[in-house]
Amino acid sequence: MASSDPRARAAWLRTLHLWHWISSALCLAGLLLFALTGITLNHAAQIPATPATVTRSDALPEALRDELAGRAAAQVDPAPLPPELRRFLRLRLDARVGLREAEWSPEEIYLSLPRPGGDGWLSVDLSTGAVEYETTDRGWIAYANDLHKGRNTGPAWRWFIDVFALACLVFALTGLWLLALHARQRGLTWPMVGLGGLIPLLIALLLVH
Repeated sequence: MASSDPRARAAWLRTLHLWHWISSALCLAGLLLFALTGITLNHAAQIPATPATVTRSDALPEALRDELAGRAAAQVDPAPLPPELRRFLRLRLDARVGLREAEWSPEEIYLSLPRPGGDGWLSVDLSTGAVEYETTDRGWIAYANDLHKGRNTGPAWRWFIDVFALACLVFALTGLWLLALHARQRGLTWPMVGLGGLIPLLIALLLVH
């Protein structure tokens, strides 16, 4: 096709260049993020971090405590906190727990609150109404590293990673196709492509243990 039909070749080149630059534009921010966090993850032991932990406590109003105790006696499976308790936590403890599922028992409600770059938990003692809330922040580098790993990020970020990965595949495959179309004019094309695959393969086979 390249030698017998120059117009078809030109059309393919335009199409490939179009998909290549669109996918590269979509991937740019994500590639920078994942490349940077690849470095920070690889040197996590050398990067100092001082977690900051905040603990808050309060007591439930008696009516709300009795309501929760009655519900906990019948609750078997994990379930989100009721709106009244979520409102109390937001106003009194600045705790926004959303619709995360908590563990219910006749004595206690316990909610784990992991998130990128930090952790947390919430406990409600149903006999006394005491509420304990603790949150830990490990800093923005830990936050970015957890985004890289998809750790405690929720469904929206997982969908983003899937779409980003597809865009990277389009970027890589259209780039490979463009290399193939220009390989005749660039003698080092395939040796460089082969070297790019051979180096990590040899390191994995010979030096990773």
